[in-house]
Amino acid sequence: MDRPGDEALLADSRASGRYDRRGEMNRELVFVGGGHAHLTALLDLDDLQRAGAQVTLISPSAYHYYSGMGPGMLSGRYRPQEVRFHVKKMVEARGAAFIEDAVTRIEPEAKSLLLRSGKRVRYDIVSFNTGSEIPFPGVVPALDNIFTVKPIINLLKAREYILQRIAQKHLHVCIVGGGPAGVELAGNVWRIAEDAGGKIRITLLAGERLLKHLPCKVRSHAYQSLAGRDISIMEGRHVKRISDGAIVLEDDSVVPFDMTLLATGVTPPSLFRMSGIPVGADGGLLVNSFLQSVRYPEIFGGGDCISLEGSRLQRVGVYAVRQNPVLYHNLMASLKGAGLRTFVPQKQYLLIFNMGDDRGIFWRGNMVWEGRLAFRLKDYIDRKFMRKFQVSGEPTEAL
Repeated sequence: MDRPGDEALLADSRASGRYDRRGEMNRELVFVGGGHAHLTALLDLDDLQRAGAQVTLISPSAYHYYSGMGPGMLSGRYRPQEVRFHVKKMVEARGAAFIEDAVTRIEPEAKSLLLRSGKRVRYDIVSFNTGSEIPFPGVVPALDNIFTVKPIINLLKAREYILQRIAQKHLHVCIVGGGPAGVELAGNVWRIAEDAGGKIRITLLAGERLLKHLPCKVRSHAYQSLAGRDISIMEGRHVKRISDGAIVLEDDSVVPFDMTLLATGVTPPSLFRMSGIPVGADGGLLVNSFLQSVRYPEIFGGGDCISLEGSRLQRVGVYAVRQNPVLYHNLMASLKGAGLRTFVPQKQYLLIFNMGDDRGIFWRGNMVWEGRLAFRLKDYIDRKFMRKFQVSGEPTEAL
């Protein structure tokens, strides 16, 4: 935090409360994470504050990167400034407080958050949008040539790693994970080499089967796109462990590499389980249809960090985006003592792959097609979303 005295104010004087112009005590509304599901609320903080909220955002970074444009940032199609939201500026410009830190424990009975720095922040209402993690216990730690796709900023680091080496040697880049993220990463790593004029070999280790949960036609388009650019696809074998320069498969065969990207699927952070708060089968904060904890009504959440009671949602960005207005409404309603709105997940959602060659794969329901128009549509949708929430001059910032 930059404003003098804010840390002491947040840590110590919250217990006594703050008062509005009418002499009524404000309620402490804390946002943990500046992700997709919080953007509407952060944009409309003025309304929340007029409703009696004293607002704080806690996030480990001043920026939130939009995952839908991450592969394009990897390839160099998008500058980092084009794919991020300056959430620190967003909240401070609206008179709210920003703490650059991470929550390590929730104390729901005391309505308190313990931060990595050791500080505590009290809340009356709290909302979590902390995203997800890439778990892979078989990785040797502290290797500088292995990158996870979360947080998204790692893709920029991966790009820099490739560009620094591709002119000097023939790189072998492995992508572990056969889902949509792995497919997009493979295509966009190819684009780096294509633009840089370097030599690169790309292997996609897809586990059991490439895009195994998606329709055959989607898989077919992905195969044709990647194989047509000499990107190798390995199926039928899972990765057992990764060490320095070698991926060991479950049959003990070895795949050497110069660099690896991990896109093996995401899981919620362990924060909620470790704090004794009810979680779903996958460890996400268990919420009802109001996006509200099933045990603690003052705790809300959205995006990849939650598990929706009675429904098993895929962890795709479209759900977090659709939760935006519902979460905002319910936080406002909680401040006012009004009725809550239910979140009803859509049965079908649009998915467009950025294949890295100016082409895309479009999928929605029974409709599947491939081509340049698909990528142009994705680019249009993504840029429109960014324009709505990039209100702090992000595109003109220095890197």
